[in-house]
Amino acid sequence: MRILGIDPGYGITGFGLIEAERNQFRLLRCGAITTPAGMDFSARLEIIYNDMTELLQVAKPDQVAIEELFFGQNVTTGIGVAQSRGVILLAIRQAGLEVSQYKPMQVKQAVVGYGNATKHQVMDMTKRILGLPQMPKPDDAADAIAIALCHARSATSLLSKAANRLR
Repeated sequence: MRILGIDPGYGITGFGLIEAERNQFRLLRCGAITTPAGMDFSARLEIIYNDMTELLQVAKPDQVAIEELFFGQNVTTGIGVAQSRGVILLAIRQAGLEVSQYKPMQVKQAVVGYGNATKHQVMDMTKRILGLPQMPKPDDAADAIAIALCHARSATSLLSKAANRLR
């Protein structure tokens, strides 16, 4: 199964495409969609939408996972990220794909086994799970890979629970 993880943002949207099969994981591709800071915001959203549409066509994921929006102290930034997330969700929907959404704590729990893990712990465990010599850059791409791993582990867990109920 090919899983595309997305860490939404309007300056940098990270993505990570993994292949997951029987609890074995392999990184296929990762990177970021970036927009210039001084550009009109609606033009930035258009770039994100167009690039995400192209990425979905090229990557051909079976499933997509995205981080849920977390409003920290800066609500203004959160609103911009929410708008970016909206055009990303639209692109996914138009590609005919369903999307699973995960809170940051769920990603930490699935990857590290501890919901209050640090960013460093998540990155280190992601690197180990995928057998990478170093974590990909930018950090947004690395975060997106962790989101894809979270989905792979969560989806596997949900599938096995459903199969056990049928027995």
